[in-house]
Amino acid sequence: MRPDVCPTCGELVPENAKACPECGSCEETGWSDDAKADQLGIPSDSFDYDDYVKREFEGEKPKRKLEPLWILTAGGLLAAMLWFMFGR
Repeated sequence: MRPDVCPTCGELVPENAKACPECGSCEETGWSDDAKADQLGIPSDSFDYDDYVKREFEGEKPKRKLEPLWILTAGGLLAAMLWFMFGR
Protein backbone atom coordinates (compact mmCIF):
# COMPACT_ATOMS: atom_id res chain seq x y z
CA MET A 1 0.00 0.00 0.00
CA ARG A 2 1.41 3.36 -1.08
CA PRO A 3 1.65 6.05 1.63
CA ASP A 4 0.78 9.67 0.81
CA VAL A 5 4.06 10.86 2.31
CA CYS A 6 7.23 8.77 2.06
CA PRO A 7 8.20 7.61 5.57
CA THR A 8 11.87 7.53 4.53
CA CYS A 9 12.43 11.02 3.09
CA GLY A 10 9.17 12.87 3.74
CA GLU A 11 8.41 13.69 0.09
CA LEU A 12 4.89 13.49 -1.30
CA VAL A 13 4.33 10.25 -3.19
CA PRO A 14 2.14 10.69 -6.32
CA GLU A 15 -1.10 8.73 -6.40
CA ASN A 16 -0.11 6.20 -9.10
CA ALA A 17 3.53 5.90 -8.09
CA LYS A 18 4.99 2.51 -7.29
CA ALA A 19 8.00 4.08 -5.57
CA CYS A 20 8.98 7.38 -4.02
CA PRO A 21 10.32 9.64 -6.79
CA GLU A 22 12.82 11.21 -4.37
CA CYS A 23 14.53 8.31 -2.57
CA GLY A 24 13.28 5.19 -4.36
CA SER A 25 11.55 3.54 -1.39
CA CYS A 26 8.77 1.22 -2.49
CA GLU A 27 6.57 -1.67 -1.37
CA GLU A 28 9.35 -4.16 -2.13
CA THR A 29 11.79 -2.41 0.18
CA GLY A 30 9.07 -1.87 2.74
CA TRP A 31 9.52 1.89 2.42
CA SER A 32 12.77 1.33 4.28
CA ASP A 33 15.94 3.31 4.94
CA ASP A 34 17.84 0.87 2.68
CA ALA A 35 16.33 2.51 -0.38
CA LYS A 36 17.68 5.91 0.64
CA ALA A 37 21.09 4.43 1.51
CA ASP A 38 21.33 2.86 -1.96
CA GLN A 39 20.87 6.32 -3.48
CA LEU A 40 23.90 7.72 -1.61
CA GLY A 41 26.43 5.81 -3.70
CA ILE A 42 28.30 4.44 -0.70
CA PRO A 43 30.65 1.62 -1.74
CA SER A 44 29.70 -1.89 -0.73
CA ASP A 45 31.72 -4.10 1.62
CA SER A 46 33.54 -5.58 -1.36
CA PHE A 47 35.00 -2.17 -2.31
CA ASP A 48 38.76 -2.44 -2.91
CA TYR A 49 40.29 0.90 -1.88
CA ASP A 50 43.79 0.04 -3.11
CA ASP A 51 42.43 -0.82 -6.55
CA TYR A 52 40.43 2.43 -6.60
CA VAL A 53 43.53 4.51 -5.77
CA LYS A 54 45.54 2.68 -8.42
CA ARG A 55 42.90 3.31 -11.10
CA GLU A 56 42.28 6.93 -10.19
CA PHE A 57 45.83 8.11 -9.58
CA GLU A 58 47.97 5.74 -11.62
CA GLY A 59 51.22 7.39 -12.59
CA GLU A 60 50.38 10.71 -10.97
CA LYS A 61 52.31 12.21 -8.12
CA PRO A 62 50.46 14.45 -5.68
CA LYS A 63 50.69 18.10 -6.59
CA ARG A 64 52.13 20.23 -3.81
CA LYS A 65 51.94 23.76 -5.11
CA LEU A 66 51.73 25.38 -1.68
CA GLU A 67 54.64 23.54 -0.06
CA PRO A 68 57.18 26.38 -0.58
CA LEU A 69 54.66 28.86 0.83
CA TRP A 70 54.25 26.80 4.01
CA ILE A 71 58.02 26.52 4.42
CA LEU A 72 58.45 30.29 4.04
CA THR A 73 55.58 30.96 6.45
CA ALA A 74 56.99 28.57 9.08
CA GLY A 75 60.47 30.06 8.67
CA GLY A 76 59.12 33.59 8.99
CA LEU A 77 57.18 32.72 12.12
CA LEU A 78 60.23 31.04 13.63
CA ALA A 79 62.41 34.08 12.84
CA ALA A 80 59.79 36.43 14.33
CA MET A 81 59.57 34.35 17.51
CA LEU A 82 63.36 34.24 17.89
CA TRP A 83 63.65 37.99 17.32
CA PHE A 84 60.86 38.65 19.82
CA MET A 85 62.46 36.39 22.45
CA PHE A 86 66.14 37.32 22.01
CA GLY A 87 66.30 40.45 19.89
CA ARG A 88 65.09 42.99 22.41
